[in-house]
Amino acid sequence: MILDKVYDASQYEDKIYKLWLESGFFNPDNLPRAKARKPYTIILPPPNITDKLHLGHAAMLAIEDLLIRYQRLAGRAALWLPGTDHAAIATQTVVEKKLKQSQRLTRHDLGREEFLKRVWSFVDETQAVILNQLKSLGASLDWSRLAFTLDEPRQAAVKEMFCRLHEAGLLYRGERIVNWCPRCASTLADDEVEYETKTATLYTFRYDKNFPLAVATTRPETKLGDSGVAVNPSDQRYRDLIGKTYAADFCGVKLNLRVIGDRQVDQNFGSGVVGLTPAHSAADWQMAEANDLPVIKVIDENGLIKEGFGEASGLTAVAARELIVNKLRAAGLMEKEEPIEHNLSLCYRCGTPIEPLPSKQWFVAVNKPVARLGGQSLSRAARQAAEDGRIKFEPARFTKRYLDWLDNLRDWCVSRQIWFGHSLPVWYCESHQTKDCLEPIVSREEVKSCPYCGGRVKQDPDTLDTWFSSGMWTFSTLGWPDNLAKHKKTGDLARFHPTQVLETGYELITLWVSRMVMMSLFAVGEIPFEVVYLHGMILDRRGKKMSKSKGNGIDPVDMVKSYGADAVRLSLLIGNTPGTDSRVSEEKIAANRNFVNKFWNIARFILSQIEKSDRQIARPRGETLADRWILSRLDNLIATVTAALDDYDFARAGEALQDFTWSRLADWYLEIAKIEGQKQAILAYILEALLKLWHPFMPLVTEAIWQTWPADSLPLLVADWPQVKGGREIDTDLSWLQEVVTAIRNARSANHLSPSQKITVLVKAANTRQVKRLMAQVELIKGLRTGVAEIITDAAPDRGAIYCAAAGFEIYLLVQADQEEDRRRLEKEFVRWERHVTRLEAKLNNREYIAKAPAALVSADRDKLTEAQSALRQIKERL
Repeated sequence: MILDKVYDASQYEDKIYKLWLESGFFNPDNLPRAKARKPYTIILPPPNITDKLHLGHAAMLAIEDLLIRYQRLAGRAALWLPGTDHAAIATQTVVEKKLKQSQRLTRHDLGREEFLKRVWSFVDETQAVILNQLKSLGASLDWSRLAFTLDEPRQAAVKEMFCRLHEAGLLYRGERIVNWCPRCASTLADDEVEYETKTATLYTFRYDKNFPLAVATTRPETKLGDSGVAVNPSDQRYRDLIGKTYAADFCGVKLNLRVIGDRQVDQNFGSGVVGLTPAHSAADWQMAEANDLPVIKVIDENGLIKEGFGEASGLTAVAARELIVNKLRAAGLMEKEEPIEHNLSLCYRCGTPIEPLPSKQWFVAVNKPVARLGGQSLSRAARQAAEDGRIKFEPARFTKRYLDWLDNLRDWCVSRQIWFGHSLPVWYCESHQTKDCLEPIVSREEVKSCPYCGGRVKQDPDTLDTWFSSGMWTFSTLGWPDNLAKHKKTGDLARFHPTQVLETGYELITLWVSRMVMMSLFAVGEIPFEVVYLHGMILDRRGKKMSKSKGNGIDPVDMVKSYGADAVRLSLLIGNTPGTDSRVSEEKIAANRNFVNKFWNIARFILSQIEKSDRQIARPRGETLADRWILSRLDNLIATVTAALDDYDFARAGEALQDFTWSRLADWYLEIAKIEGQKQAILAYILEALLKLWHPFMPLVTEAIWQTWPADSLPLLVADWPQVKGGREIDTDLSWLQEVVTAIRNARSANHLSPSQKITVLVKAANTRQVKRLMAQVELIKGLRTGVAEIITDAAPDRGAIYCAAAGFEIYLLVQADQEEDRRRLEKEFVRWERHVTRLEAKLNNREYIAKAPAALVSADRDKLTEAQSALRQIKERL
């Protein structure tokens, strides 16, 4: 079958994806020789069902699909398990906003049951869109194992995990300072808080005229709940005041303030005195606990000042601040107001300023010793997994961020005051007839009545932090806890866990990665993944973060429709490195579409030259220098791409493939093949290898080509990865010939010789062996668009001949040249060769390079230097 002149992705992609689905080979259970294959697993990081996929998701998909397709071709039972995330607080926020905009209603207006119906309707719609997007990008996901973080199997797994943590003493209910979002009306974990640098005012004032100390703060409104002040015990100004208690009238509110000493206080910040507000600062809470100070809550869950605080009661925090500042100024108590840079804490979902406040919540104790972890805490066990190399980060520099986070980890608040999400498997007795009735009832099954008094019970209305269920993602998707009998794994859990790679954005190291490690170590007793590959942020062509509001976002599905999925994937893979932000533009995608079409045309030409019977597994023998050269370069390519993919260096693999395909094969060997002829076996061998090597990068176009040239009924999807099959080849260097041809072409162009003008070329070399080598390739030199009619070696050059040098040869084009034009050309050539000599000399003077590089490579560089120095001398003499 002859391919169409132009590859139209829209005519092929849906058909190819349907072919793959019908083959069943996305499921590793169906792979040929599957029982003999070692498993390779990636669990897709579940996209939030709040909105359709963006280009960052497309980058994740391109990387993971590349890995899965490569490992599948390499003979592994590759499982890529798909799923989506209910994203509790984010999804509820989106639906609430839509409800407000469309009907001017709140969730409370609808009630819990009706509101959740609206949420599930939204979930069904967006989930369908996302799944179709995944397919449109060509993702080879095993759809038979599709999971959702809030489906029934995951709900059962989450309940089981909650109960096991509670039984192990690692999950408790207590009152502590939490991050509270007044807009979402819910707690947030520490790593769900974002920070924005703002200019704030640092106020220095006294509580009243009789108070002996001035305090400094950016939030005077919280001082209504102060129960003490702290100074550094080594601060000579205040040492004598430590332990004393003072009564103060602060803007009409009576305070009792004890002076304590604490080494955390920075004596050089502000006045060196900190007013302690235990209810609204985690650091103050710790100092209050250590010194038995009362905790006075000032701001409520709606962000308003509580009753009992005079004129400030009922005001927002900002309004209360203005009121108090004005009162302090009027009373002459304000000593200083100065601007400072301040990190404002914001909700990661809605951008509302966070209020730290005390609340009774459920926490996972991450620093408590656990018997099943050998006495280590969850955080310490997770740290140990990275320290001993069981988990590796790519790039390695992110290991430190992971370790630093675990070193400073506080107990994880897992309860949320929202309606959508995993319900807490907790009930409370409403009768309270016995002492036991006061304790929460944690149960895997629904509790109908109090087990202690038989009275009525009410389920905890809160839901779980979304990271609790997504933290279980690698093992809950593989059947845990059903596939864990007597602490021994069975089924998918035994076969595919731990997974090989977690591929995600570097910003999720704290939010997700650390929790997955802790949860897996506790539940399954092993790491969840061996490698954490972290991609960077996708930026626009100007280096700005993509955003819908800025109008610079690129919809990957729109790009697929315009340029094809392979072009989008190439743009996200080639030129990008792990952990580094990268720029992607529509122009880049369009350029890669052109490369996809170039590859199509290369295949089209090769297929026009060969028959189906020419396809073979054995490496053909190279009859000519060009044959030996291209086959040896193909062997090098296979080795380079294999090593690069094993090292997660996708950019290097892609660049090597592009260089071979375009620069070596298309620009040189295919042109040579037209001259030499009889290349069917070699062309077939090269095409088959390239289709396999390119398949992880461009799966759709390679499969489309493969299907026109079937050797058997199996798709390219499950072919065998190419192997290096060459031996020690004699004379595979074609670079000298390429230099000679290029030099003649450039000399003709610089002297404006007509393409139709045939010329005689005189060639001189230092020894006869070089001359014989060149004369053996005369027909190639003539045929490679040089316009050469004859090559001679035994004449003297005319004074007016055009001179150039290449690969140790002196080359004279025997035509009368424009002397000034030729001089300008030679001067440019001189500069070019001079730079080449300088680079080679610097390289060979580098002791580290000489010590580490292979001897053959160093020897080749020395030969290149000798040739370059000779060319430089010859051009200088000619000038």
